[in-house]
Amino acid sequence: MRKTSLIILGMFAFGHPAIASPTGRLAQVEVLPGWRDSNGNHIAGLRITLAPGWKTYWRAPGDAGIPPTFSFNGSENIQAVAPHWPVPDVFDSNGMQTIGYHDGVVFPLTVFSATPDQPMQMSGRIEIGICEEICIPVTLDFDAALPITGSRDTAITAALIDRPMSQAEAGVGKVTCAIAPIHDGLRMTARFDLPPIADKDVVVIEAGAPDIWVSEAQTQRDGAELSATVDMVHHSGTVFGLDRSKIKITVLGDHQAVEIKGCSAS
Repeated sequence: MRKTSLIILGMFAFGHPAIASPTGRLAQVEVLPGWRDSNGNHIAGLRITLAPGWKTYWRAPGDAGIPPTFSFNGSENIQAVAPHWPVPDVFDSNGMQTIGYHDGVVFPLTVFSATPDQPMQMSGRIEIGICEEICIPVTLDFDAALPITGSRDTAITAALIDRPMSQAEAGVGKVTCAIAPIHDGLRMTARFDLPPIADKDVVVIEAGAPDIWVSEAQTQRDGAELSATVDMVHHSGTVFGLDRSKIKITVLGDHQAVEIKGCSAS
């Protein structure tokens, strides 16, 4: 199996929803202008509203999904933008596991600037995939002024709260990742202690590099110990190195999740 790379973008106008074309009202995207935090960073949001029965995807959507892609080219007084990912749902799509959001989602954005006491203009694109019976890539452009003052937004705040627990918060101790070669890449097995957070353990492993495809995890549980095995293949089909410190492991449960960053060899 190989991961298919698909690109998705969306744009939003300040204070007004942007409607994807030619998909009509299947997907609407709106910038939530937000506020400045105590560090001088701006907290904004991107609200995606979908037609009933439609869904969009998380950053690691599964083989049948399309991950969101953000671009902020053309922005003014902005150095970087970091999106935050609310806890997603797990879907069964024709026997394939996909991960994302139904009906809509708010992606909080932390916006960094060298001169936070000055106005910011956030311009660029966001690409998403929306799916019902079929999947459609949607491109939206945005150009939004972010106010110097602003006020806290309940939708952004709720999305920030709806985050995975950290390794420490969930009481996860040592995490190991054993690696073995396969004919076209690597096979990795992660092991750690974590009590069940759902009837079925769903584990997603990300390699920390966009050019490495990662298979759906095969999980096993032995009491409190959970193990997850994936295959990893470089998009070029060539040999590659794997940095264990960049591995990200997410365990998904019923409206909750645990995120683990990095693992050791033993």
